[in-house]
Amino acid sequence: MIKNTLAFIILFTVFFNLTAQNVIGKWKTIDDNTGDAKSVVEIYEEDGKVFGKIIAVTNPDVEHRKCTNCTGDKKNHRIIGLVFIEDMVKNHNVYEGGTILNPENGSTYRCRLKLQDNGETLQVRGYLAFFYRTQYWKRVE
Repeated sequence: MIKNTLAFIILFTVFFNLTAQNVIGKWKTIDDNTGDAKSVVEIYEEDGKVFGKIIAVTNPDVEHRKCTNCTGDKKNHRIIGLVFIEDMVKNHNVYEGGTILNPENGSTYRCRLKLQDNGETLQVRGYLAFFYRTQYWKRVE
């Protein structure tokens, strides 16, 4: 009985840690300049790659705004529902190889996602050559 209980606890702990170490889910974006929450992003997997789309915003004035500075199929797309993280692939403990779009100015950057704080914080880094910008998003239940 003790062996079964111990085995269950070990398996539960391993399972919990594996699920906590996954970027898939909902994240509250935090502005790196102001520290304010800006939106809720859903990160999901499709065809073996990871994507992110904006599903809610905190500022009601932005709710119906469109990505006017974007190009291609994203031009004039509503901010809500906009897929702005694309084609990320897991490489050890980071997700990379994809892009992130800044809907405020329409610029696209290379992207890296990395979990921190036992999966409760997501480090989101957009970069161009040696210049980068980092935000820390918080997991939403």
